[in-house]
Amino acid sequence: MKFWLALLTVILLASCASPAPEAESASGAEALTVVATTTIIGDVVSQVGGEHIQVAVLLPVGADPHSFDPTPQDVAKMADADIIFANGVGLEAFLDNLIESAGAAERVVYLDEGIELLARAGDTDEHEDEGHEDENGDPHLWTDPNNVIVWTHTITRTLNELDPAHATAYSENADAYAAELMELDAWIREQVAQIPAENREIITDHTLLGYFVDEYGFNQVGAIVPGYSSMAEPSAQELAQIEDAIVALGVPAIFVGNSVNPTLAERVAADTGVQLVFFYTGSLSEAGGEAPTYIEYMRYNTNAIVEALK
Repeated sequence: MKFWLALLTVILLASCASPAPEAESASGAEALTVVATTTIIGDVVSQVGGEHIQVAVLLPVGADPHSFDPTPQDVAKMADADIIFANGVGLEAFLDNLIESAGAAERVVYLDEGIELLARAGDTDEHEDEGHEDENGDPHLWTDPNNVIVWTHTITRTLNELDPAHATAYSENADAYAAELMELDAWIREQVAQIPAENREIITDHTLLGYFVDEYGFNQVGAIVPGYSSMAEPSAQELAQIEDAIVALGVPAIFVGNSVNPTLAERVAADTGVQLVFFYTGSLSEAGGEAPTYIEYMRYNTNAIVEALK
């Protein structure tokens, strides 16, 4: 109820205020207003859109997409946007209500389009490609830069349709960025090659490296929190099984997202004597931090994994 009262207040204030000036690109033309759900998506969209778009990101730096609670101001962002880019596959659990409140259903583009989804444990098929409405797939698409190359195609096509006057610029930006992502993919393979095959055992706080593991030849031994959401809770039996696997396989590290509560991981580390390695998950860092762009994010995480396992 408090949320809706606050939302009504925002709407009433907006109706009384003077209209905001239209955003302009560096060239002086009117810029597209774009909303991205996460900082990662926001960076990729900015790489393609360049000076011809203005990007607003819903989730602040460091926020966990699984537990984000939107504000009435976020409804206003969505309502004012020309287009909204979201990850899909159930990552943004908050999004459906937000879309409905903003009347934005026709302006949302889900970036899982065209990506072969990794199935959740227990699914009969190894992979699925059912689109954003199938929340049974692994939502952490961006952990493989090859998926982000697919994102660039979707983003470019969308921006070209909305703003054909700048289609050439969007396509050229996307081609240049895709080349950088291919270089990133090659670099990751070089780094991973330093890890002996028998050492490529991954344990994380929750199952969030599936695409990275699948693409670069790791084995996901398990996760402290079962499933794909950091909001899930493990049973005592599940924790005991993870600790047994760590000891039996001699796994040297548990990888923990820096946007989640590490208490359970710290407990398991204390019980098994392994180190905790913190890395970036659903968010970039601040602009001056260790991972201010998607490419730097992937380089940071790859270095953290390689140093812990090689």
